[in-house]
Amino acid sequence: MSRFLVGLTGGMASGKSTVAKWMHEAGFLVVDADRVVADLYAPGEPGAQAVRELFGATALTSDGAVDRVKVAERVFTDPEARRRLEQAIHPLVRHHFRQIAEHANGVIVYEATLLVESGHSETFDLVVSIEAPEDRRLEWAMARGMDEAAARARLLAQGDGNRRRAGSDRVITNDGTLEDLRPAINDLIVELKQAAAD
Repeated sequence: MSRFLVGLTGGMASGKSTVAKWMHEAGFLVVDADRVVADLYAPGEPGAQAVRELFGATALTSDGAVDRVKVAERVFTDPEARRRLEQAIHPLVRHHFRQIAEHANGVIVYEATLLVESGHSETFDLVVSIEAPEDRRLEWAMARGMDEAAARARLLAQGDGNRRRAGSDRVITNDGTLEDLRPAINDLIVELKQAAAD
């Protein structure tokens, strides 16, 4: 079995995490960029050190971890702060993923919201974007517990998605129920299994 790298992307609350879960259930190795960032933000880890250098000690909790709420409040209202944070953290996340991918075979899925925007898409054999209408994404984000102002700020920060869609090999639209989405993902899973077997 060969190694086949899949980049899975999409805007906030587009359904990509559900798709990632289905891919994991299909037997694929799935790496969630958000979980990698959470590990990097732990006390003493490179991400926490980078945040301290960028924003000072007040951006950390008393135990030295990144205060994610405080940092989010800053970067989602300050585009320059967000750009600086992304420039510091994205290379660390990419390095972590490369280390995992080098020691695995089969289909390896990397789930990341800013995969294309961070310049990481060329790493993958296939980039798939899960897309949903903005009003639905806002509704789903709020259903998950995010307040409306924070959800709107994050949607605005992620942009209109044109660059993401243009940089993807496959765009799958999620504008119905999860049951409506499932057949397209099942077909993709079959395709990916075949690609890894070739």
